[in-house]
Amino acid sequence: MKLYNSLTRSKDEFTIKDNSIRMYACGPTVYNYFHVGNARCFVVFDMLRRYLEYRGYKVIFVQNFTDVDDKMIKKAQAENTTVGEIADKYIQEYFTDAKGLGIKPATYHPKATENIDQIIEIIEALIKKGHAYVVDSDVYFNTKSFNEYGKLSHMPIEDLEAGARIDINEVKNSPIDFALWKAKKEGEISWSSPWGEGRPGWHIECSAMVKKFLGTEIDIHCGGQDLIFPHHENEIAQSECATDHILAKFWLHNGYINVDNKKMSKSDGNFFMVRDAAKQYGYQTIRYFLLSSHYRSPINFSAEILEQSKASLARFQNCAANIKFISSKLYNAELSEPEKLSLLIINDKKKQFIDAMDDDFNTADAISALFEITREINSNISNETCSIEYLNTSSGVFFEFLNLLGLEKSTENNDDTEEIENLINQRIEAKKNKNYILADQIRSILKEKGIILEDTPQGVKWKRV
Repeated sequence: MKLYNSLTRSKDEFTIKDNSIRMYACGPTVYNYFHVGNARCFVVFDMLRRYLEYRGYKVIFVQNFTDVDDKMIKKAQAENTTVGEIADKYIQEYFTDAKGLGIKPATYHPKATENIDQIIEIIEALIKKGHAYVVDSDVYFNTKSFNEYGKLSHMPIEDLEAGARIDINEVKNSPIDFALWKAKKEGEISWSSPWGEGRPGWHIECSAMVKKFLGTEIDIHCGGQDLIFPHHENEIAQSECATDHILAKFWLHNGYINVDNKKMSKSDGNFFMVRDAAKQYGYQTIRYFLLSSHYRSPINFSAEILEQSKASLARFQNCAANIKFISSKLYNAELSEPEKLSLLIINDKKKQFIDAMDDDFNTADAISALFEITREINSNISNETCSIEYLNTSSGVFFEFLNLLGLEKSTENNDDTEEIENLINQRIEAKKNKNYILADQIRSILKEKGIILEDTPQGVKWKRV
């Protein structure tokens, strides 16, 4: 398996000494619902974790919550509540949307505020080693003390320094020195420290939680492309100076989602909340959309593309429905020669799926292979002589990959399934009794619900549109 490593800017062979992988992904700052741009990171690295587990690895996966920062403090003040209450609310909202998107809970979901002691411990080590300095009650990291600063963003420290801006009231030694600890301001949440009341800077939170839950040297650190600098660059500097170990072997970053050729972001106001998009298109459509392109490529967000994603996802859902429908109709156990040939094709597409995923986690090509499997199955199970062995073998591969992609739900909002099947049975009885007026009325009722019927030799099939 090869993965593109942002640190080396190349596809490197991903090798593990034992069967255990330690993986960290930067999670949300919980002051609002998360948008589709955020969701790409969460879905992509959930998919990577799923695939590594599918390949037989034990994955210890940590995704944090930043539950204190400037945005959260401002929001709490504006809403006359506390930072903790804001965090608790939006952590729960995160899990609601994450569950809808098929994102598995991480092994650990630590909060920054629960790890203040670990944060202070790392800062103390950095000060002791001469990598950080105190100004009043603020603590800053001294970037010039780390010779490899800039190795992730591949920018010399002189260029980074020249491009940085410094506020007139800042007292840092260098414009690109960054805060490890921020002195308390009036009305802000704070904690006690050896340097006075204050709160942690953003970057140090992740270093502390990586060290606490995964140790000093992890296998994969991942996040959005916008985190390469300064967040991940700063994480590397402070962690490696504090522990004398490399922070991560592989750094993986997903590409942006663009709207009108501009990166989706809350600060620019061109963002779409997952919660709102899901109401119109469904969570699974969003997940499919986010996996249908290579994770490092930029992708465009639009209503048209989501409609296309919804139609593509429906091909999988219809295949799943066809398999379910035909499974109770089959009695022939003997494989035919065409079925044997079809299973060879499906086995070849299975290899293509795995090869695509092993080549820098190419979900786009993997999904294309699954479409070929879907086409083979639909072509063969429509045959009245379809065998039980063919159905079981082919559908086993189909559902194996559909489940791996997190697209296993055949439909969403299925609370009306029982009602639909009752109406279909009533229509069947009406036709038996030659009550065609009632049968047509029931068909019209189902059509209004978005249900299309198909009369086949094996019985009535139905699907949502």
